[in-house]
Amino acid sequence: MSSDRLLDGRLKIRHLVLVATIADEGTLVRAAEALHITQPVVTRGLREVEDLLGVPLFERLPRGVTPTEYGRPFIERARSVLAELRIAGEEVRLLQSGQLGTVTVGTHLAGSNLLLPRAIAGLKAEHPRLTVVVREGTPDTLQQLLLAGDLDLTVGRLSSSVPVRLEQERLHLEPIRLVARMGHPVHDGESTALAELVRYPWIFPVAQTALRAELEAVFFHEGLPLPADRVECTSMLTLRNLLVSTDVIAALPMFIAVDDRELRILPTPLSSIRRAVGVTRLADRAPSAAASALLTHLREEGARLAEFEREHARGEAP
Repeated sequence: MSSDRLLDGRLKIRHLVLVATIADEGTLVRAAEALHITQPVVTRGLREVEDLLGVPLFERLPRGVTPTEYGRPFIERARSVLAELRIAGEEVRLLQSGQLGTVTVGTHLAGSNLLLPRAIAGLKAEHPRLTVVVREGTPDTLQQLLLAGDLDLTVGRLSSSVPVRLEQERLHLEPIRLVARMGHPVHDGESTALAELVRYPWIFPVAQTALRAELEAVFFHEGLPLPADRVECTSMLTLRNLLVSTDVIAALPMFIAVDDRELRILPTPLSSIRRAVGVTRLADRAPSAAASALLTHLREEGARLAEFEREHARGEAP
């Protein structure tokens, strides 16, 4: 099939909406209900797209439909096109109303304590009418939202590999440090070696996360078992409440702990764990004016935090 057939006027925006909705709903009946049209109209529209492409986009099953090997990439691109159109329409509307727009950013733990809040504060001081929407989620969830066009960018730990449609920009390196509350008995002890800390309760990241794997590697290298008394948690609110109210020890990005007066960093070295913190965004989409403004402030704050980290490292050097 020649790609020109998709540009000769036969493929309509309604076809892209239809295909994306069928994929979201899982059945033609539910897709028809969501679009407020009849099922025959949905069936006819899907047939038109499949005839134009010359391949089936969905496999018909007894209880619904599922995308074929041809349908999956087409659906992903259809969603991207629709997201771009929504953004274009929103930008026109905002320009008409005299507003500067909205930027939607996702975040998870690293970067959420200092980098992102400081960048937002600087952005709002410069553009008070610009709306910033912050969405928190796990890294894999945020990545899917980014690919679907529901986020302009994400801020947090950079991954070792990302889908080809995404690009990453490192803003600073942030060490992972062991943390306990002020007044924790560990601060009165003579040794804060990892072997001495195992007897305390711990908070660990959940399994199958990068930080969990890195912490397990540290314990293995020291020839130590994982703490038997531990809670596994990724919720920052729950984690911090446990930290300040009990005797647990946790591994956190340094900037989360250094800015919290109720927490104190332990001198226990974790030199092998060091996070690259930065921005992830779509490589094939130019950022909106609002997203570009936030990126500028993120880069400025990232440079400041990088310098702070270097000074902190020099201060800890023997």
